[in-house]
Amino acid sequence: MKRVQIIGAGLAGSEAAWQCARRGVAVELFEMRPARTTPAHQTADFAELVCSNSLKSDSENTAPWLLKEEMRRAGSRLLEIARETAVPAGHALAVDRAEFSRKVTDAISRESLIKICREEFTQIEEDESTIVVVATGPLTSDALSRDIARLCATTSGNSHLYFYDSISPIVEADSIDMSKVYLAARYDKGSADYINCPMSKEEYDRFYDALLAAHSVEQKDWENLNYFESCLPIEEIARRGRDTLRFGPMKPVGLKDPRTGRIPYAAVQLRQENLRADSYNLVGFQNHLKFGEQAHVLSLIPGLENARFLRYGQIHRNTYINSPALLNPTLQMKAHPHVLFAGQICGVEGYVESIATGLMAGLNAATLVIGSEPAPPPRASAFGSLVHYITQAEGKNFQPANITFDLLPALDHKVRDRKERHRLQCELALREFGDWLQSNALQPTSAEH
Repeated sequence: MKRVQIIGAGLAGSEAAWQCARRGVAVELFEMRPARTTPAHQTADFAELVCSNSLKSDSENTAPWLLKEEMRRAGSRLLEIARETAVPAGHALAVDRAEFSRKVTDAISRESLIKICREEFTQIEEDESTIVVVATGPLTSDALSRDIARLCATTSGNSHLYFYDSISPIVEADSIDMSKVYLAARYDKGSADYINCPMSKEEYDRFYDALLAAHSVEQKDWENLNYFESCLPIEEIARRGRDTLRFGPMKPVGLKDPRTGRIPYAAVQLRQENLRADSYNLVGFQNHLKFGEQAHVLSLIPGLENARFLRYGQIHRNTYINSPALLNPTLQMKAHPHVLFAGQICGVEGYVESIATGLMAGLNAATLVIGSEPAPPPRASAFGSLVHYITQAEGKNFQPANITFDLLPALDHKVRDRKERHRLQCELALREFGDWLQSNALQPTSAEH
């Protein structure tokens, strides 16, 4: 019988291991931490969230909701744990970061069919009797990264790509001056779980000028930094114009101040970081400034004048492969079908998307073990559309993607009302995804946790 090796116990790798085990397939799960750490991780726990604690919108008939609903129907264990460790976040699903990782580590460690190997994995076997799922994430070690490049070299074109990603600061809750802020959700959508720091025009201008004047960690290399467009550092956004922040992470629209009845000129939102509510992260405030510069600039935000920061913004390099040239819609390599890729390294962006591709890779690895051929998810589904993008996009300009309605196929008839169109797309996606799940011959042997 073929064996399964899963490299990396992040979001994708943990979900992939779980999906194999619940189908009766034994796996070896390799995780190099704590023997070797990364620039972004702080613990040795599995599925550690490093950039944010949000798993995006939970509002019905949105694209992130659709993907999570498909994951729920497919039996995602990590999504279940996310629900168990959820913290208030309005209409979004956000988790207590530490508790989420702890519970994932515990669930994976207790599964008898998963053998955990705490060591660095450096070479992928060419032997097709071993099914390998590469889920090492964007911070793949140098040694394994070189071996992946070797494996990808059989396919023409750029096989190994990267971009730079940034991490948002986290502030201690009891150091926030609550007399200068207010609780609200945008457009009163969901519960008022966000702390909002309102700014007047004068306060915004002072903040903006200080931000542009602040020194970056690698200022001399700015023109060489390749950022993921939807996760730009705030100082990079600010360089595009004085009002760009007010139309981006500091957008005040829908955030009426209950004390004044007015919408502020700009606003900074803080989202609860853990179940104890003793820390908050600055939403969309990823940056690459020197820590001393961050301390000065962030203190100009109303309510954060004397804030204590548990973590300042940071930057790290994210690695991914040129999936359109290398992968089939089942996440198998075209040249090496026994090797599958999942998570951010295969070109998806976001926590939910990483878990989803891990789920699919795990299911397909288990299918290969019993000698069957994996079937790609239907194109109309969120799963199918995400995979379609990363395997069919134009390879020359390929960039990681989140799930959006832009990735889903258009309906066969025109629907002008956007909400109704999205509702119909979700309805179709869930119907076809359900049919695909039912027709998949490899069903879980147990639903027990």
